[in-house]
Amino acid sequence: MRLDKYLKVSRLVKRRTVAKEICDAGRVLVNGRQAKAGTECEINDVLTIRYGQKTTQVRVLSVAEAARKDQAHEMYEVLTEHDAN
Repeated sequence: MRLDKYLKVSRLVKRRTVAKEICDAGRVLVNGRQAKAGTECEINDVLTIRYGQKTTQVRVLSVAEAARKDQAHEMYEVLTEHDAN
């Protein structure tokens, strides 16, 4: 699944266009490498997302084309989360 779509479906980012913008700005790393919006996202990948003043690192647990709001948090495991302040 495309990285920007995964970020949207998992609700790590609210809108796919915003997910695409932060990916293309170099603010998302997949397994320590800078990733574009079209990068394929797979199970066990570690995503590092710098969004606003927050940096979040998550491990991909599942990849689904769609997920309900109450199921979205089951698609990933938060490894670290901290503010830049």
